[in-house]
Amino acid sequence: MSDYIPNTKKAQEEMLESIGMRDFDELFSMIPDSVKLKQLDLPEGLSEFEVQRKLLAIANENYVYPTVFRGAGAYRHYIPALVKSILSKEEFLTAYTPYQAEISQGVLQSIFEYQTMICELTGMDVSNASVYDGASAAAEAAGMCCERKRQKVYISQTCDPNIIETVKTYCWGKNREVILIPEKEGLCDIEALSGLLDEESACVLIQQPNYYGLLEDCTKISEITHAAKAKMIMSCNPISLAILPTPKEVGADIAVGEGQPLGMSMAFGGPYLGFMSTVNAMARKLPGRIVGETVDADGKRAYVLTLQAREQHIRREKASSNICSNQAYCALNAAVYMAVMGEEGLKQVAHLCTSKAHYLRKVLIEAGMVGKHDQEFFHEFVLSSSVSSAKINAALKEKGILGGYPLSETETLWCATEMNTKEEMDECARIVKEVLSCA
Repeated sequence: MSDYIPNTKKAQEEMLESIGMRDFDELFSMIPDSVKLKQLDLPEGLSEFEVQRKLLAIANENYVYPTVFRGAGAYRHYIPALVKSILSKEEFLTAYTPYQAEISQGVLQSIFEYQTMICELTGMDVSNASVYDGASAAAEAAGMCCERKRQKVYISQTCDPNIIETVKTYCWGKNREVILIPEKEGLCDIEALSGLLDEESACVLIQQPNYYGLLEDCTKISEITHAAKAKMIMSCNPISLAILPTPKEVGADIAVGEGQPLGMSMAFGGPYLGFMSTVNAMARKLPGRIVGETVDADGKRAYVLTLQAREQHIRREKASSNICSNQAYCALNAAVYMAVMGEEGLKQVAHLCTSKAHYLRKVLIEAGMVGKHDQEFFHEFVLSSSVSSAKINAALKEKGILGGYPLSETETLWCATEMNTKEEMDECARIVKEVLSCA
């Protein structure tokens, strides 16, 4: 196996000599010896057969739950076999950036199709070629809204805590102020929002459905935001958009979200998918890659990278965003899933998610848990109990069930998708009832 060093020892010596260095020790002499690693204590190499056995043994230590009732940002949906079949084609398995349009038409078209579907899903005018994940998409969107005299970013406390922390991190680096909008009975406090906004307000970030699964009054929030001449960012669950009003319909300026529900397993291998789309007026502020459709010299349809700010790649200190890596494989995954499912398929998934979540909530309350909120919700909801969340989840684990996400010692965020059967939900409720009755 190659050692992955692209030049010979002779070439290395010539490079060292050209910069006046005797050896690599002299090259790195400014690094203290105390932090240098003298040598790697590596075991002897293994054969392919031995490596396979070792990795399988490690993998078998994972506990795989046959039944999952947990979401909180990552969701278990059914992925048709055709999606994985198409994605496994070797022509797609590359992270190469399609700078040379003349030899990258296939990759560019796949990204263009993804962008088109995201625009159809969100109702927006233009989409980029995706970013790292839903949290960084929200943070990038906040950056798009900030101007010289508008540097305040407002986030509802009902957003996912990971999104809030990511936005705070991005804003810290730019010396931007982040103000949290308080929650009221599980929803963004609209009255408080009205009193918070001022002439320095850049944007308001809202999540729909919110972290507790509840549906926010996004139209009203949009009206208040625009009255203060700020922008509204809506972080969305893409499956819910199949049946809920689109961000464009409720007045949002930017739609973002986590694309993992669109055909990616919960353990996709590392990356997830942050989607971003916006209105035409803000198209030139979108970070990262955008693929456009044009014609070549012969008048034939062609695809190119467009509206790109080159400083995002070569002049980082002047960049409004440094998102520039290739996320095309994740975007392709989402595009293939949406194409396979179609409009009606996505609607069916969304309806199944919400109907099953409402049934799960009903049987868990009948089992003795207490509902925290009475508002409309999509496929997640919060329940409390007299017994700790940890004790309930431990009992469920014994039966191969991953229970809801603990928000506190006694409050749990539950989730249901189309993957959950009535029998699983009834079994979950039976176990919960047994735990509560023994308390």
